[in-house]
Amino acid sequence: MNNLVIIAAIIYTICGVYMLLNFKRDIHAFQLNSYRVERYWRWLKGNMFDAWRLTDLALLFLVASTLLNPLLSTSVVALTAIVKIILTLRAKYKKPLVFTKRVWRLYTCIGVLALAAWLPLCLQSPGIADGPRLMDADMHPLRMAVMTLACITTLSWIFLILGAWIMTPVEKHIAGKYRKDAQRILASMPDLKIIGITGSFGKTSTKHYLQRILSEKYDVLMTPGSFNTPMGVIRTVREHLKPYNEIFICEMGAKQKGDIKEICDLVHPSMGIITAVGPMHLETFKSIDNVQSTKFELADALPSDGLVVVNDDFEYCANRPVGNVEALRYAVVNTGAADYCVENVEYSASGTQFTIAGPDEFRLTLQTRLIGECNISNLMAAAIIALRLGVEPERIKYAVSQIEQVEHRLNVKRTPGGVTIIDDAFNSNPEGSRMAVDALSRFKGGRRIIVTPGMIELGDKQYELNKQLGAHIAHGADVAVIVGQYNRQALLDGIEAENTLSKDYILPVDSFNEAQKFLSGFLRAGDTVLYENDLPDTFR
Repeated sequence: MNNLVIIAAIIYTICGVYMLLNFKRDIHAFQLNSYRVERYWRWLKGNMFDAWRLTDLALLFLVASTLLNPLLSTSVVALTAIVKIILTLRAKYKKPLVFTKRVWRLYTCIGVLALAAWLPLCLQSPGIADGPRLMDADMHPLRMAVMTLACITTLSWIFLILGAWIMTPVEKHIAGKYRKDAQRILASMPDLKIIGITGSFGKTSTKHYLQRILSEKYDVLMTPGSFNTPMGVIRTVREHLKPYNEIFICEMGAKQKGDIKEICDLVHPSMGIITAVGPMHLETFKSIDNVQSTKFELADALPSDGLVVVNDDFEYCANRPVGNVEALRYAVVNTGAADYCVENVEYSASGTQFTIAGPDEFRLTLQTRLIGECNISNLMAAAIIALRLGVEPERIKYAVSQIEQVEHRLNVKRTPGGVTIIDDAFNSNPEGSRMAVDALSRFKGGRRIIVTPGMIELGDKQYELNKQLGAHIAHGADVAVIVGQYNRQALLDGIEAENTLSKDYILPVDSFNEAQKFLSGFLRAGDTVLYENDLPDTFR
């Protein structure tokens, strides 16, 4: 075989592998954006000209230029592609790409589109007869084929969007089939009690707490992890729901109007908890009023003999009337119109003790390992539902005392070196972040350190709310480590405006790895570190 043909084959292989890995990178971002083209497009507009894509564009111009001979320019492209392949394979992600069947279908579709664009040029690859032209500056087939690969790689996002559109009817058909199967399973269990939980924040913790309490008396299934989308709920029903389950706790997430209604139309809950209404996902909701109406889609979907439990600590929960179903309201702070409130809160090294006060002089004192006002609130909601379902107070007390902290949600750990770690990495909302800083402020005996990149998806309130968080940090922490650049200026402006922290104790860093390196030489016994939020890989 002609040596030049072998060289061409090697170059094609390297560039093809890099192209496929670049597709994987885009599919990963597409998955993180819930497989929604409009959300992916918004993300893409902010990342269109990052260093990675600019490098791909530079390689495209390089191989397209006739100033260099084809062999030299394509070899440079291949060598650069090798470096980027290595970087891609070594990259670590907080939430890696999950190779679901849907991902494989999309990957295959994009691959076929790329092959259709490239194969005609590949078939013109240099043979023995035209091998000498490899050193010419003309638009040789080798240059054309590699340039096409480079073009596809640079414009991989176009192939992704096109592939997503092509696969839309397929995915709708598959989703419809799965939905009907889930509906069949639910219809076969008419005695199953279904409890929906939604809210701008607090729903996952409340779900876990409610599951633990109700398990004292019932066989309970809850949606696992963050399976709070329609397809996540469908998958839970199809794969996990058993005929002997008595209660199904369904977490319901939303990023636009109609999302909660879609899940309710599937599972038909008879009880519900609305944990909060706050400025979350404003990029898609556009306004807090839209957030409110979406969260209350749960209350609107309940039958007349059902029950909704609403957290009145949030203005847009308290000011929204519920007339179609019985509503019990609870609060830690805004107790004026609440049916249930909290009294006698006491914090200690072992956790928190508090009393739930309700109608008819009802009192229930609970001891928990959890800390923070938000956890008290979430436990109250769970206890109210449990009481309505006939779980005895003593069983509730025992269950609450045994509840483990939900990972990454105000999870407190002690290191062998005597440092307290508060892991609140899954929090990304104004109220939850404020409560986490309040929890940090209560720790005494050492320095109180916060490590945070701030909050995301707050629309036009992004700067304002992160600045407010910065101001709160200035009064609740002794050291602030600001991670990344996405919210850096807003957080720094908020901290510095309060003038309570020395500049020596305000540290901007570019990554969590850099923050960890700083802390490794800074921490000493007695210090407390709060990790507040951890931005997904789609944010810098």
